[in-house]
Amino acid sequence: MNCTLPLMFKFFTFPLLSIFILLLNPATVLGSNYPHKGICYASWQKNDYSSSSSDRSLKKATKLGTEYIAIVITQYQDSASSKNIKKTSKTPSDKSLIHAINKAHDLNFKVMLKPHLDLLEPYNDSLCRSDIGFYTEKDWEEWFNAYQSFILHYARIAEDLNVELFCIGTELSFTTEKNDLWVNKIINEIKNIYSGKLVYAANWDNYKNIQFWNELDYVGIDAYFPLYPKRNPSLTQIKRGWEKWKAELRAWHKKINKPILFTEIGYTSSEYSAYEPWKDSIERTANNEMQTKCYKAFFETIWGCSWLAGVYWWHWGLDSADQNNSHFSPQNKPTEKIIKHYYKN
Repeated sequence: MNCTLPLMFKFFTFPLLSIFILLLNPATVLGSNYPHKGICYASWQKNDYSSSSSDRSLKKATKLGTEYIAIVITQYQDSASSKNIKKTSKTPSDKSLIHAINKAHDLNFKVMLKPHLDLLEPYNDSLCRSDIGFYTEKDWEEWFNAYQSFILHYARIAEDLNVELFCIGTELSFTTEKNDLWVNKIINEIKNIYSGKLVYAANWDNYKNIQFWNELDYVGIDAYFPLYPKRNPSLTQIKRGWEKWKAELRAWHKKINKPILFTEIGYTSSEYSAYEPWKDSIERTANNEMQTKCYKAFFETIWGCSWLAGVYWWHWGLDSADQNNSHFSPQNKPTEKIIKHYYKN
């Protein structure tokens, strides 16, 4: 198993002062190699992030042993061929976002700011952000100009608020074919504004195609790998489903020589959550046992491997989630105990 060396071994390799610091706060010594114990925090309302409900939800996340919060903010374009990126009523306001970042820091979280871009007209779910793309260089230039304006706005907020990690894009698979535009118009311009760590969140089926990983601090993967092709598999079957991806990721890590972050990973409380993990559930009755098995399979198979820099679970929401819903949130469900067990040990 390609996992990190036992912590006791590391004690003997550190000076005495470092051992003392490590006992107080392991992340201080281990730095970027210490696993990000993260969750994704998401809202699609203008003022939710500045509400008392949001404050309570963030405080509750501290009890799980969570150390990193990926705060998601979404803007939109009309379709996959649009070149106009805009805020809507579902976009958290800057004031609300700033409140959430400050609250997270007050609670001693480290923050990843993760701007998303979604489509307002997804053509019955057949198209999504991965399909954004064009056929003329003029159109590509116009879109990258719009994206630059969008992403630099949030990079400035990240810099002003000392955000520890900034995600430059999420699952924009078609656009990443334009490597020079990504490097020159997006990455280099972000670096002129923002001084923290950078990551891109590639879709699970596209991370090998990205050419600009060397420009960033982490390889980011939204890790919705399919694990079992039928309903309601056993824990053992789900764990076996990870073996293929585990070997592939280990080999990729050796090639790219960059720490890998699962910038998103998650499972619904539904019988098919291991089959197509990226899909939200439409089931009326929650299958919390299935969600718990998927989380447990990850922790027993992938967590702790040396190539994994950390994980962000999709997604933690406001304090209104309950155990009767079949959606992604682990909040107020038995899955919370699984996260807490591994994040606190």
